[in-house]
Amino acid sequence: MGLKSEIQDTVKAAMKGGDRLTVSTLRLLLSALHNEEIKERRELGGEEVVKLISSLCKQRQEAIEYFRKGGRTDLLEKEEEELEILRRFLPQALSEEELRALIRCSIEEVGAKGVQDLGKVMKQIMPKVTGRTEGRRVNELAREILSG
Repeated sequence: MGLKSEIQDTVKAAMKGGDRLTVSTLRLLLSALHNEEIKERRELGGEEVVKLISSLCKQRQEAIEYFRKGGRTDLLEKEEEELEILRRFLPQALSEEELRALIRCSIEEVGAKGVQDLGKVMKQIMPKVTGRTEGRRVNELAREILSG
């Protein structure tokens, strides 16, 4: 079963269970998927769906930061709940050690010598870690490893 059909099944189950927040969050996700498929003029693959979910999660995280700064706990809680719902459909997050190992492997593959080769390393590693960690974190660790 594909990720998109898994999301659709979860929406159906949430509707039967009366979970309005899950229904609305996943309908928003399905709508974003549908719009992206229209834009691309084809059905999205599993990796592309994960990338879109990651993008929606990042939007939620940014909103959470803004609401926390603004003292809007009512909106903050809703965003946090939506983020948890979306994260259910992402692959298991990478641990710090796993991420460092993948970065070192990518550095060896591209033959990076220093921080000036950061772009090559990022281009090599990002497809491997999409949806499993934030790009900002990958960049920080890669920069640290390359400079050290």
